[in-house]
Amino acid sequence: MSIDTGSTNTGSTDTGSTDTKSADTRVWSIHRAGGWFSKRASRGRDASPEAKAYHGLNENGLRQCLRVAGGGTIGFIVSQLMGWNYGVFFTVFPMFLLGMVPILNASIIRQFLGNVSVNALEVSIVVGLLKHMPVVMTLVVMCMFLFRFSLMAKGPLFLFGANGVLTLSILLHFASYPSVDLADLLTSNFVASVLAVLIAMLMYTLFPDVEPRQPPPKGTKAQAQIRHETLIGGITATLSFVVFQIFDLQGSLSAQMATILVLFAMGYAGARVSARKRAIGTLLGCNMALVMQLLLYTQSNHFLLVVLLYWLGLMLFARAHVREGGGSGVGFGGMTTLGILFGQSLGPSQDLVYSALYRFSSMSVALVLTLLVMACLHYLLNIGEPTRLPEKN
Repeated sequence: MSIDTGSTNTGSTDTGSTDTKSADTRVWSIHRAGGWFSKRASRGRDASPEAKAYHGLNENGLRQCLRVAGGGTIGFIVSQLMGWNYGVFFTVFPMFLLGMVPILNASIIRQFLGNVSVNALEVSIVVGLLKHMPVVMTLVVMCMFLFRFSLMAKGPLFLFGANGVLTLSILLHFASYPSVDLADLLTSNFVASVLAVLIAMLMYTLFPDVEPRQPPPKGTKAQAQIRHETLIGGITATLSFVVFQIFDLQGSLSAQMATILVLFAMGYAGARVSARKRAIGTLLGCNMALVMQLLLYTQSNHFLLVVLLYWLGLMLFARAHVREGGGSGVGFGGMTTLGILFGQSLGPSQDLVYSALYRFSSMSVALVLTLLVMACLHYLLNIGEPTRLPEKN
């Protein structure tokens, strides 16, 4: 993916400065505040620059870890203290904004908040006017998905398109249930989005980057590739929407998010890798949540203990996310899984063990079906010249 406002490779190491240090030196960042998260241990004198970049975090990488973990924790704290509905919005949105893009500027804020207004208008029209016409509603939803994947395929407005696809699919799914208050749903989405921006601004104030990030190289895509990526993403997202409309899967938010997040790879080849990483991240996130519940046991009513364990879990996954270079990988999958479980399943009468096991099993099935659909579409789209992917040299 391409975002013209910043680099997504946040885990890279400045090899020019690293080569001037002794191979046996251990460097600690931010006055040891990050503990072992920022430690760069010796990897041997013959280690390649790529290996050094993978095994360690530079200053910017550590600070992004602190921003993501801190932002996700603040969103969780606010939603729990205020008792707001749809706590998953408040836990996941800060992670998305701070994790998917390593910088924050006016363009990113406009894309993120502009998507909220557009989503509210779209959901109000689709649910309010077209709910009794499922075929027409499905066609309109597909057009909205195709428009956003077209923006993602072209690059500069990737964040607007990606956030729109993810949020729109969740809002449309929840809004289709008669018991859901549409006004409350849209208000929660708006408040969570504004809060996520405020949290992101606070995190960048507390943990700013120490070095300016270099923008990613701007690549060019053939029109056939843009059409291929737009169609495979839009059609798959529409089929996901239809499945979740037909079946009563209101509690399978992790599965629904997984079917959308793997599409951010913009193609079948990338989706296969993304799905594997997403499955591993979700499994680790579920296991982390189960371990936390075992550690808390009967002390889950002590909110400070819950917050501390939640922050530690986010910090571990944030470190993995930064080391992977950003994107929807193992680290991001683990973070969002924790956010969903704690945002929806934290309470004395709720069973986090059942929620974790159910979410992992439903997510696994959803990913397998999504990949099968993408494989078929990939084959069909490569038949015709207008949507055929260019051959790699």
